[in-house]
Amino acid sequence: MRVGLVCPYSLDVPGGVQNHVKDLAEALIGLGHEVSVLAPSESISEEENGLPSYVVPVGRAIAVPYNGSVARVSFGPVVAGRVRRWLRLGAFDVVHLHEPAAPSISLLTLRAAEGPVVATFHSAQVRSRAMSASASILRPSLEKITARIAVSEYARDTLVQHIGGEPVVIPNGVYVDRYASASPRPEWRGALGTLAFVGRIDEPRKGFPLLLEAFETIARERSGVRLLVVGGGDIDRARQSLPAELRSVVTFLGRVGDAEKASALKTADIYVAPNTGGESFGVVLVEAMAAGATVLASDLPAFRQVLGDGRYGDLFEPDNATDIAGKALALLADKERRSTLNHDAGTGVRRYDWSVLAGQITEVYETVIGTETRSSR
Repeated sequence: MRVGLVCPYSLDVPGGVQNHVKDLAEALIGLGHEVSVLAPSESISEEENGLPSYVVPVGRAIAVPYNGSVARVSFGPVVAGRVRRWLRLGAFDVVHLHEPAAPSISLLTLRAAEGPVVATFHSAQVRSRAMSASASILRPSLEKITARIAVSEYARDTLVQHIGGEPVVIPNGVYVDRYASASPRPEWRGALGTLAFVGRIDEPRKGFPLLLEAFETIARERSGVRLLVVGGGDIDRARQSLPAELRSVVTFLGRVGDAEKASALKTADIYVAPNTGGESFGVVLVEAMAAGATVLASDLPAFRQVLGDGRYGDLFEPDNATDIAGKALALLADKERRSTLNHDAGTGVRRYDWSVLAGQITEVYETVIGTETRSSR
């Protein structure tokens, strides 16, 4: 079938929704479907964007605060015209939007689309004032959606409370074997253990300052431990904020490609997720589990679900640097505990592989295409 995927956020900037869309596109292409992805781009020209051939850039993005983060989106009359042209030339059997309630090309596409529409909702904001205020305005457009998907029970609760509907839950996915077969980097390892963090270092809800506070205690108690930091942000400022004695044992890798991220997680003994809230799933936890790193995460509902209530990783009290340090030190000292968690996680993570999830999403497509065909008779 011909599938049109729409990513609301700039596709050449790392992010959970962006990675989801690109991975899904690859999985669908692998199943023999024709796929086109419409998305904003940070690049000035198409020649510079370095995006896969199946991506159609809709134009430059602008930064807009959204869901405790900064979303890079495109909208406006010119962009709307490009959306309509993409729909006309694509002649898609189904259009699959992501985050259609955000002010973005997903919403513009929804308004212009005429055939079957599937929408995936990623955000988890049960008490979102913005969504409550905009729900009545968005409802006429959202009623055009033929089938709804939520990436977690928490995203589902947000959707049901603010917009309504009965979405099916299909989680975020990863290519498990890509992480499991990644090569560790010995030069990144600490003599007495390696921790890793993935996320934008200057985005408050990712909790990086909290991790640094905990790491001071960890490094003091266990000399020779190293922290790998993967993600964008003001690295110079973050490095200067470190005590002088820690600057040699905190390695900032910056924005990296998927292969380097996988290598960082494969190198780490423990992946720490100090997030403070606003998470609907936790795909980085799944990536870490697939790579064989023991996961230590903030006890947020979404993270607890991914970790099987502690079966696949340890949890700590949110916003508690002391608890992070204590749990991390205990795990570093207990190789047998880490081995047990990693063994169970290696089995549990298979349910998030794209080989499983792409089939579930395809079934949704087939359902809505069949419904549309019957209704047009």
